Amino acid sequence: MAEAIRFIDAAEVHRRLDHATCIELMKGAMIALAEGRSRQLLRGIIDLDGGDLFGVMPGALDGAGFGAKIISIFPAAAAHGSSHQGVIILFDRTSGAPVCVIDASEVTAIRTAAASAAATDALARADARSLAILGTGEQAWHHVAAIRHVRPLDDVRIWGRSPAKAADLVDRVVRDLGLPAHVAASVADAASGADIICTLTGAAEPVLFDAQIADGTHINAVGSSRAGPSEIDEALVARARFVPDHREGVLAQGAEYLRASASGLINEAHVLPEIGNIFSGTVQGRRAASDVTIYKSLGSIVQDLACAAWLWKTHGD
Repeated sequence: MAEAIRFIDAAEVHRRLDHATCIELMKGAMIALAEGRSRQLLRGIIDLDGGDLFGVMPGALDGAGFGAKIISIFPAAAAHGSSHQGVIILFDRTSGAPVCVIDASEVTAIRTAAASAAATDALARADARSLAILGTGEQAWHHVAAIRHVRPLDDVRIWGRSPAKAADLVDRVVRDLGLPAHVAASVADAASGADIICTLTGAAEPVLFDAQIADGTHINAVGSSRAGPSEIDEALVARARFVPDHREGVLAQGAEYLRASASGLINEAHVLPEIGNIFSGTVQGRRAASDVTIYKSLGSIVQDLACAAWLWKTHGD
């Protein structure tokens, strides 16, 4: 008799999958991707108009199984919870049977920030201590909560188009994480002197510009997950050591890369090997303290599968 399919809801994901655990899962998943121990197709995206999207991300990860994330992205829904809603379906590699269905919104929230934290650990200066967060949504909170595990933060600046939401997030960071934080009046104020910057906005056009960035800064570019919306200007992309999560995906769907390439400032050679190569030590990320580094995150199904397999296999531990 086939094993019953397990259902893991958002509450269970939140209870069991902490950021520190997920950071290590992300390192392993991205090394596997870079080494060819996983297979994935480029994400399929259907534009539903009005800014709403439907996406499918299929793939297979050695040791985890195979499956897909099926997700909707409805920006207006963020006011009432998560803009990313859907499920991850995990299949067993031995039997071919579906074994687990997991709430995708909570996994996506945790793994996206954990992947950025892992990249930050590999690419930011060892003495980095100040963090600028651009955006006030769900990912803003998770990025602070995750990055504190890889660098001892003593200065968190938060900018958002809504000062009230930025103030609420500052209060939460101070209260729940015990970190010093304040509202930045502008993107320039947030970026000025920041060691680590995370762009987590829904901006259609760049909000972060080369002139605002000091030498030595590390940037996690996360908010745009498809071709089109771009958070970072072309000159900054051209200046930085530009590291993709999945090189094929970023070359096809990474808005910041595509915009800089179309301007003639860079070509494919500017995009470094994947972050997994840097995690494994086969490629050097930061070469000098003065380097500006960018980790371009589109999100990969191998990240979701690694989390799904861990949640399924450790049930009851």
